[in-house]
Amino acid sequence: MNLLTMFMVTSITAAAVITMNLLMTEMLPDSEKLSPYECGFDPLGSARLPLSIRFFMIAILFLLFDLEIAILLPLTWATHALNPLKTATWAIIIFLFLFIGLTYEWLQGGLEWAE
Repeated sequence: MNLLTMFMVTSITAAAVITMNLLMTEMLPDSEKLSPYECGFDPLGSARLPLSIRFFMIAILFLLFDLEIAILLPLTWATHALNPLKTATWAIIIFLFLFIGLTYEWLQGGLEWAE
């Protein structure tokens, strides 16, 4: 199968799934579906309160360091490669960039929950 045929098949499949979704979806939700669920009690406040930007900053930092672990995990096997000095140098550079970013966030107060 060539590339054009694969593109056409995926485009037709995606269009069919989107069309089926639009045809089968109920477009007029009632007030019961629009109200937030709070264990059978009447809502105590607005369910549309904005979250703090600090929560998102901490979450992004967590994902960044989690990604860093995933990138550097194969480092132990990579040290047995042809040039382990180059591998270790790149790992140290990545650690330095992450440490500089963490220090910057810490000094800016991005890791503090209370204001």
